[in-house]
Amino acid sequence: MADEFMKGLGLFTIGALGWFTFAGWYRVPTYSQVAQLTVPASEPNGVYDVVSILAGDVFAFIAIFGVLTFWVLIPVARELLDSRDKSSNWLTRFSRRYLSASRAR
Repeated sequence: MADEFMKGLGLFTIGALGWFTFAGWYRVPTYSQVAQLTVPASEPNGVYDVVSILAGDVFAFIAIFGVLTFWVLIPVARELLDSRDKSSNWLTRFSRRYLSASRAR
């Protein structure tokens, strides 16, 4: 579980730092505004601006989905698989013990 935590934390850190960098360059019109990083991006002047705005959005999605994947989805999937395996083993043991004993009578 610590491995998934570190992977999620690494993706969150990389995604957040990338998003903060690109959002600071393209989403802050003035520093006196209250809402700075959530303002829509300014109109791109060239190809590099478009790529940079896209990279900022990609970094934001990496941060969000990286954390969700490694902190929520993978542990939940493992718990469900473990519970399914334990319940199927219980059923197998039950059927071997009691059903084979009833056939022998």
